[in-house]
Amino acid sequence: MSIIKAVGIDLAKLVCGIDEHNKPKFRKTIKRNILLAEIANISPCIIRMELDR
Repeated sequence: MSIIKAVGIDLAKLVCGIDEHNKPKFRKTIKRNILLAEIANISPCIIRMELDR
């Protein structure tokens, strides 16, 4: 089983996770009120958020 290396979150609350081989492991849209609970279920990793200027 591969370990999640990084998670990306964009402004539309689309969450994507990649493994140590940079292969996508999941991609789903998460509502704001559930986001923290979903992130808490993932092993420690890098979390990146989209920045809108």
